[in-house]
Amino acid sequence: MSHRNARLTVHGRRLLVEGVRAGCPVAHVAAEMGISRPTAHKWVRRWKTEGDAGLADRSGRPHTTPHRTPAAVQARIYRPRTDRKLGPARIGPIVGLLTSTVHRVLTRHRLNRLAWLDRPTGTVIRRYERDRPGELVHVDVKKLGRIPDGGGHRTLGRQVGRATRSNMGFDYVHSAVDDHSRLAHGEIHPDEKVATCEGFVPRAAAFFHSDGIDRIERVLTDNAWAYRKSLAWKNVLAGLGATGKPTRAYRPQTNGKVERFNRTLLDEWAYRQSYTSDNERTEALADFLRTYHHRCHTALGGHPPISRVNNAAGHYI
Repeated sequence: MSHRNARLTVHGRRLLVEGVRAGCPVAHVAAEMGISRPTAHKWVRRWKTEGDAGLADRSGRPHTTPHRTPAAVQARIYRPRTDRKLGPARIGPIVGLLTSTVHRVLTRHRLNRLAWLDRPTGTVIRRYERDRPGELVHVDVKKLGRIPDGGGHRTLGRQVGRATRSNMGFDYVHSAVDDHSRLAHGEIHPDEKVATCEGFVPRAAAFFHSDGIDRIERVLTDNAWAYRKSLAWKNVLAGLGATGKPTRAYRPQTNGKVERFNRTLLDEWAYRQSYTSDNERTEALADFLRTYHHRCHTALGGHPPISRVNNAAGHYI
């Protein structure tokens, strides 16, 4: 990557090559561009060998690293990390290396953060993302206790709120999240029965279609009965031209994008403020979804979900 004071960018290197091809001596072109003759010869030589691709920036990483920690020693380092979850300060004395060396090896193997490991097995959690919008949609249901008129315990206090909340029941937030763009659709329903689940997906598909996702190819769900055993659910997917895919049992990481959306849903909508009624919280869901689609998303490099759909369709915003 060129630094901000570099004499030659990729465009400057092309100008250098064009000047040499026009018949000017390399020394004259180098003097005009304020660079040394060896540098000019280097870029001309790369262009002759590799063409325009040779004018691009390259990594400064060496081709070989003879003093790198041997593979057998690296295996001894990350084995106690995955088996016992030990840190560099604990592993260093075990393998007889400096703590800094151990940390560098763990970073190279993406083992330096425990959050990146599956705690029971110690294996690195493999993140995945589909290549295009609509290729995979995650569907899940989040259960929330209803809020009595006047507010619950967050508004009235723990004792009073517990008394007013008796027999209020639950709301079920049905959510669908596109794997590639993180575009999300959510609805609140009184249950999570088969009829409710099968009615939600066509409306989610219509929402995605209105934002530029023409077709849903696969739908990923957990192993709830409404998704796993229901013939009506399979017929709904067939009507959309989609196929269903269940997650592995007790593996919420597989459905992680909608699980993360549920957490965002709680932080930025359900528990963001103290609501005085269930209707007030329900009405606030639309505002949250509208904001969610246009706010920055760390998994998308700081871009909003709606931008990925537009970019995939050729409409850049």
